[in-house]
Amino acid sequence: MIIRNSKVAKKTFIIAEVGVNHNGNIDLANRLIDAAIEAGADAIKFQAAIPELVATLSAEKALYQKNNTSNSESQLEMIKKIHLPLETYKELQNTCKKKGIEFFITAFDMESLEYIESLNPHLHKVPSGEITNLPYLRTIASYGKPTIISTGMCSMDEIKEAIKVFDDEDFNRELITILHCNTEYPSPMRDINLKAMQTIESTFKTKIGYSDHTEGIEVPIAAVALGASVIEKHITLDRNLEGPDHKASIEPNTFKKMVSAIRNIELSLGSSKKFVSLSEKKNRNIARRSIVASQKIKAGETFSSKNIIAKRPGDGISPMLWDKIIGKIAKRNFDFDEQIEL
Repeated sequence: MIIRNSKVAKKTFIIAEVGVNHNGNIDLANRLIDAAIEAGADAIKFQAAIPELVATLSAEKALYQKNNTSNSESQLEMIKKIHLPLETYKELQNTCKKKGIEFFITAFDMESLEYIESLNPHLHKVPSGEITNLPYLRTIASYGKPTIISTGMCSMDEIKEAIKVFDDEDFNRELITILHCNTEYPSPMRDINLKAMQTIESTFKTKIGYSDHTEGIEVPIAAVALGASVIEKHITLDRNLEGPDHKASIEPNTFKKMVSAIRNIELSLGSSKKFVSLSEKKNRNIARRSIVASQKIKAGETFSSKNIIAKRPGDGISPMLWDKIIGKIAKRNFDFDEQIEL
């Protein structure tokens, strides 16, 4: 399966979300593919739309979109300016295949969704804004492919209703990964509520992940420590570019640092068993203590708290046996600091 279960494979599926950060420019899209590969992402994701099928003429932009794009344009005008023609995605898919990175697309209308499926992607993604779109959900469920569902702006009841659509289509829940998400660009830390990701996992019995819109990389790393098997993060070549999502994205060098940190977290998580690691075994005797003579002790004397003490190294009798040593008779002479023997 493309989307890995971190509890089994110990490897998080890291998605470089280009979204619309190509600004409608195919050359910029190709540069972002190279950047995602260099940063170590497992997959790169774009967004596809036929603008007229997404927004009405009167639809307003979100506040963050107004802040990051021209105030004079409508949502529809903005989408038209930054979208790529559908046929472009076949070219991008071929490029990703040649370069060895997983490629997939989020569709924002039914025609785009049908076109994307014609490209035979390995997986689909339900964006947060479409989780209440019944015909859209039914269509994706009918494909029967691994599906990522993002849950920004969602209540638990809305997630439940969306998952029911998949259940009603006899969709295998093992193919679903639900991403916790906060839909604000950038997201304030106080609104992330990352522990809700674990509630989603226990409630719906699916794999879980996290789609991040914060300005840094701390939260995705924390999400992996909490069990995320998928991390999605927006990537841009320059956070200062004009466009709705650049400010909530990270540049390639930062993305690379995030990937490296996540891989280190995966290594550090280990198993649920507590044991002495290979690297620390050599330090046990150095750091621990043995029972030694705190003064000269003659044969026949009784060991007591006045003539014995616990000191390093720990290759003699453990201080955990202190009570068994106290009251015993020395069978030979012991010098100061000499380890006690019975």
